[in-house]
Amino acid sequence: MGNLVLCGLIELLGDPVAALEHAGAMLGTVGRVLPMSRQPVGIEAQVRGPDPDRSDAVRTVRGQHQVAVTTGRVESLRLTPAARACAEAVAATAEADWLIFGPGSWYTSLLPHLLVPGLAAAIVSSPARRLVTLNLVAEKETHGLSLADHLATLRHYLPELKVDMVLADSKAVGDPEPVERAAESLGARLVLAPVAVTDGTPRHDPAALGAALVPVLGADR
Repeated sequence: MGNLVLCGLIELLGDPVAALEHAGAMLGTVGRVLPMSRQPVGIEAQVRGPDPDRSDAVRTVRGQHQVAVTTGRVESLRLTPAARACAEAVAATAEADWLIFGPGSWYTSLLPHLLVPGLAAAIVSSPARRLVTLNLVAEKETHGLSLADHLATLRHYLPELKVDMVLADSKAVGDPEPVERAAESLGARLVLAPVAVTDGTPRHDPAALGAALVPVLGADR
């Protein structure tokens, strides 16, 4: 329903930024939601082994949902067509105190922002500090990737990216040494905290995650 409302507002107002601002006003939200681009873009991935009978075959998978549920291994990702960065998002990135990446779907929610040249440049040049919050488990789209591999993909798609801190759940991380090395390759320090719900499902506890972020975001440079 939310997507339908946003689509209707975009058609009515003719601009996604104005539509998001209007939706925020309707809901009485605090803060802003900004798109990475004003233009509609699609996600396209090269996936190895989506067909179980041809495990070495590489196929092009198109669309956010199809990439998210692919059973193969994503080898590369791109946006189609090439996107121009939203000016308001670039300005917000330049003015931010912190840039926080994750948690979220790695290939279909987080990495696409690094594929918009103007936004990627703003992320690299911003004076803000940078925090990566790791997921609790691999999703279908990241099947076979370790938490350390998740960090490696950030460096692959934006080699200039420098990170200050990486936050991970103390239980989900397992052996912290590989993740710590991957964090250090980005210039970051690994912080471990109990941020998952206690019922055993792979979900972040909003209160626990918020509590873990307080000392991290208040830390000295």
